[in-house]
Amino acid sequence: MKRIIALTILTLIFFNLKAQSNKQVLNFEFEGIKLNGVLNLPKDQKPKGIVLIIHGSGKTNAVAQEWYSDIRETIVKAGFATYMWDKMGCGKSGGAFNYNQSVQNSASEVIAAINTLKEKQISESNHIGLYGVSRAGWINPIVINQYKDISFWISVSGVDDKENFGYLLEENLRIEELPKGSINLIVDQWLKGIKIAHSGESFEAYMNATKDLQNNTFWLRFVKENMGEMNKKTYTSFQTPLMKQTLDKETGLPVYIEDFNQILSNVKIPVLALFGETDMNVDWKKTKLLYEKTVGQNKNLRTKTFSNCNHNIFECKTGGFYEFQDHKLPYKRCDGFLNTIEYWLNNKYD
Repeated sequence: MKRIIALTILTLIFFNLKAQSNKQVLNFEFEGIKLNGVLNLPKDQKPKGIVLIIHGSGKTNAVAQEWYSDIRETIVKAGFATYMWDKMGCGKSGGAFNYNQSVQNSASEVIAAINTLKEKQISESNHIGLYGVSRAGWINPIVINQYKDISFWISVSGVDDKENFGYLLEENLRIEELPKGSINLIVDQWLKGIKIAHSGESFEAYMNATKDLQNNTFWLRFVKENMGEMNKKTYTSFQTPLMKQTLDKETGLPVYIEDFNQILSNVKIPVLALFGETDMNVDWKKTKLLYEKTVGQNKNLRTKTFSNCNHNIFECKTGGFYEFQDHKLPYKRCDGFLNTIEYWLNNKYD
């Protein structure tokens, strides 16, 4: 449990980036560490701009495994270059991976990448767009507020200001057909565990208060696969940053970014926000409404939802966290998802 936040466990799908871009390795330094990146430029034409691909939560091996290839291909077709890199300690990037890297620090990392593009005088580096899924929904608004030359933002399965693992947990327990009473008990213990950790109490106190949670098969699988064994070291690793956050008085949930509504309201650039209607990782309805009340005030927001589509905008049946892994479903993008991105880019910037 290296920080109980909204998670995007990136699905590794492999598409061949078609021969319509020139690919080159482009590294940059952040906090003295070399990060390995890849730049895709349209062939035989000057790019209209560069779209940075900002990752969600978890480790990456994006450069070697050609992550987001279909999305990058779509962006290149619209005439833009793309730039993507691996996090610290991932792929060929140096340093050590830190699951608890703050979103504020991740935003500084993005700005370091932009500065490198400008320093190296990469074509159209003065026209930067941002693309990102889930956790990037916190990172990109910070970048836009701090770096005033961002031209546009494509948000996929964005988040609101608060911790939303409780939503993920409840919805996935429901999918597994646990009785409602059991679901309520487990989610309540998860929230109680948050309060205990936030108050600085011991690992023993946490475990004693969350016995049903610790015996739940979904929780055990999730923790083991994403955070390792639940022990004192793991507990401390998420407790330390959690204690620096504020708990919402009404819900008891950690507030991930203070003044997030104002940060979103400050976004004056064009924004395309896309959501899967079967997203069981984040509460997409809540985020969509938040965007409409904040970014939407500036008349630059377009939203679109996709039915029967999960957190990563793939066709699904339940949207469950382990649905594709357990049932070996085909990774098929939702109809209209890629076309919407391409049309929006062409319509705004042709």
